[in-house]
Amino acid sequence: MLRAALADGTAHRRSVFELFARRLPTGRRYGVVAGTGRLLDALEQFRFTEAEVAWLRDHDVVDATTADWLADYRFSGDVWGYGEGDLYFPGSPVLVVEGTFAEAVVLETVLLSILNHDSAIASAAARMIGAAGDRPCIEMGSRRTHEWSAVAAARAAHIAGFATTSNLEAGRTYGVPTSGTSAHSFTLLHDTERDAFTAQVESLGAGTTLLVDTYDIGEAVRTGVEVAGTGLGAVRIDSGDLTSLAHQVRGQLDALGATSTRIVVTSDLDEYAISALAAAPVDGYGVGTALVTGSGAPTSGFVYKLVAREDDGGSLVPVAKKSTEKISVGGRKHALRRLSPTGTAQAEVIGIGAEPADDGNDRALLVLMVEGGRRVQRESLEDARDRHRAAIAELPPAARKLSRGEPVIETIVQQERTTP
Repeated sequence: MLRAALADGTAHRRSVFELFARRLPTGRRYGVVAGTGRLLDALEQFRFTEAEVAWLRDHDVVDATTADWLADYRFSGDVWGYGEGDLYFPGSPVLVVEGTFAEAVVLETVLLSILNHDSAIASAAARMIGAAGDRPCIEMGSRRTHEWSAVAAARAAHIAGFATTSNLEAGRTYGVPTSGTSAHSFTLLHDTERDAFTAQVESLGAGTTLLVDTYDIGEAVRTGVEVAGTGLGAVRIDSGDLTSLAHQVRGQLDALGATSTRIVVTSDLDEYAISALAAAPVDGYGVGTALVTGSGAPTSGFVYKLVAREDDGGSLVPVAKKSTEKISVGGRKHALRRLSPTGTAQAEVIGIGAEPADDGNDRALLVLMVEGGRRVQRESLEDARDRHRAAIAELPPAARKLSRGEPVIETIVQQERTTP
């Protein structure tokens, strides 16, 4: 597209691209925006190296004109987007990119890959946090996904409320708090379970978490308390009927005087399994596979479409795809979250070509992130976590249901009014 557009002169037309989802994953009531910080980092670094341009040229992907253009590439446009941690619904203009066609179109893959992945993880994580209530969740999915996706997943899960991650690179790169436990291999390495527990406690202290289901759980709990004392930090159960085992272990710990020792459960948990454990004496959940695969929705379904472009007279005109099943709505979008007088979300209001009418209780959703090619927004993960908590708190009670349902608020589109 770039090569042809440069050749016919249309590459430099002012254009507006929009990143949005036509629908939520089946049965989901809301989605969570995550990856925005990573996206802005990627945009700042988006360059074509000499070696990359040479490869494209050698393989006839680009011609000399396109190669020269790529070698000098710098994004000089504007980017607006939903704040990281906020929620989105069908049609929400999660990201709006304004620039020339050429400079905006080459960003399609990087923008979609980051937001589709991270938002899918955060959306699943939010459901798990809702099911967990006040109990903390630990992200433990690194071994179930691509090595760099694992780092991004830990960051996205933290935005949606996960307390810690076992991925140390996510701690180093993004400052996500880290925690973890030993594996069965550590116990099996030693001649006895007591030897393994002794080595762990002597190295890490009594506040460590002991894995107690390698052999006999009851014996392991007894041995753990004998080795660490009643101040043992936690025990982890990774198999079996977690509900009944949690009751059994809690009773045993209390009888041994380890009343403050916490119980952490793992073993292929998802939001439904976490919900089923609500009445069990569990103090925390370690979640892996379901989280890093989006719990059944591994992508957010975002698309990146041209919605307006410059005409021969220099004016921006709406453009839209009209195919039956994949219709897009032309025109530059603006968005508000309509709130009731008590602060409950009622609708996603999208204005085309102009800000939608504000009824006095609305919250603007689009934030300027890049202006004239210069990044103007930098936020911490805590900022995104705070925004997410506030956005979740706005939702009506039906949003907390794990059963399949329709989006919890409707999307209202308001066309720009023109004077006859």
